[in-house]
Amino acid sequence: MTTTLKILSVGSSALAGNSVTRQLSEDLIAKLEAAHGPVELTKRDLDANKVEFIDPSWVGAAYTDPSERTPEQAATLALSDELIAELKAADVIIIGAPMYNFSVPASLKAWVDLVTRRGETFAYSENGPVGLVGEGKKAYIVAAHGGVPVGSPVDFNTPFLKHILGFIGVNDVEVIAAVGVAMDREKAIAEASEQIDMIGKVAA
Repeated sequence: MTTTLKILSVGSSALAGNSVTRQLSEDLIAKLEAAHGPVELTKRDLDANKVEFIDPSWVGAAYTDPSERTPEQAATLALSDELIAELKAADVIIIGAPMYNFSVPASLKAWVDLVTRRGETFAYSENGPVGLVGEGKKAYIVAAHGGVPVGSPVDFNTPFLKHILGFIGVNDVEVIAAVGVAMDREKAIAEASEQIDMIGKVAA
């Protein structure tokens, strides 16, 4: 029996329909669906549906034992719980990550803060931190950079996301990058599309 592939696609670009990362993410989803058959897709649009930044009340709730949380604290963590559930349920995680001022968009950093929770997505052991999101997940970081090469000393976008994913237990991470969007948008998209085509062939 074929198992339905569950995909979580997180978009963070502020450019809506003109977004390179959204276009490439949709292309990747289509390739995965062509290879695996119908998928169960969850989309989390961080631009259209803003997520809040963490604050003292959120931190207090997150670090209160679940059995001792007040109804107000539980309500404070409700969105975080929902985002974490989406993350844990997914087989494949696609993160659209345009580079803004050498790093991730503020909305994506807010999502990271909400899903990186002690006791939920990571824990500390005597040997250090342990990711709790689950084994066997695959993540794709779909990046768009104006001109900064992936992995360069001023790329604080993709290395940050790879580190966070590994920290919470997602270690199979692949970067698909449209680099040079500010100089030659179509060339950058075409090169990233070639990466997606290869993924589709391997998946098939």
